[in-house]
Amino acid sequence: MTKTRVLAALIMAPVAIAAILLLPTQWLAAAAAAVLLIGLWEWLKLADVEDTLARTVLLVLNLVLMVLLVWADAGTLVLFQIATLVGVAWWLGALVWLRFFNFGAQPGSPARILKLLAGTLAIVPAWAALVLIHAGGDPPGHQGHLWLLAALALVWAADSGAYFAGRHFGKHKLAPRISPNKTWEGLVGGLIAGVAVAVGLGWLAGIDAAHLPGLLVTSVVAVLGDLFESLIKRHAGAKDSGHLIPGHGGVLDRVDGVLAAIPVFALGKEIFGF
Repeated sequence: MTKTRVLAALIMAPVAIAAILLLPTQWLAAAAAAVLLIGLWEWLKLADVEDTLARTVLLVLNLVLMVLLVWADAGTLVLFQIATLVGVAWWLGALVWLRFFNFGAQPGSPARILKLLAGTLAIVPAWAALVLIHAGGDPPGHQGHLWLLAALALVWAADSGAYFAGRHFGKHKLAPRISPNKTWEGLVGGLIAGVAVAVGLGWLAGIDAAHLPGLLVTSVVAVLGDLFESLIKRHAGAKDSGHLIPGHGGVLDRVDGVLAAIPVFALGKEIFGF
């Protein structure tokens, strides 16, 4: 499993890096929307939307929301900033849901509607934040691709660091009723790996020691995204969100940390100056 996981990562990483560095923002936005909507498709299934037609309709509605966001924003990025703020607010609310992890656990629960809404609140703001970072900079677009690469590399490294640190050193469970395999040792390993990689890659974009608190917060929030997806999977009785990526599960399994971390990163950089 570990070998397959590494090989899949070695294939996916160059493609993602090339897209971030080479594509103009509008094309990157389209590619990111496609990937995140696949993740939303998996989310909807975990939220007990088994009917393919119903899932398709919900997916299209989210796509329409993205298109309307681009159309109404007219290049100002103000609506993308607002969407990013909405995303950060949602993840603060997700902390409460994690505390009451049995909420919505029963099939057919009224909380199903909240799970569907949560999918939109996780996917669309994350997409908006990703576009905001890539298009950002002074002048607009300057170094934005490098900032986005640093942000995503942080999440990827934190995930890998947590996986390997937890596997080799993990003894103390982080949230056993939500995700039994996650440990405090894995969390620390992920934080160290994420911040180290972000600083190492980010110096080209201007990341330095002054940004360490923001990078650390982003790494911690990535864990929140991972835990919430684990909660949804636990409610659904599923080990993975899908089987599209060998050794990794579904797309949602790979982007869960990104969904939470990218809005926080964008909020820090674009709105509050990081």
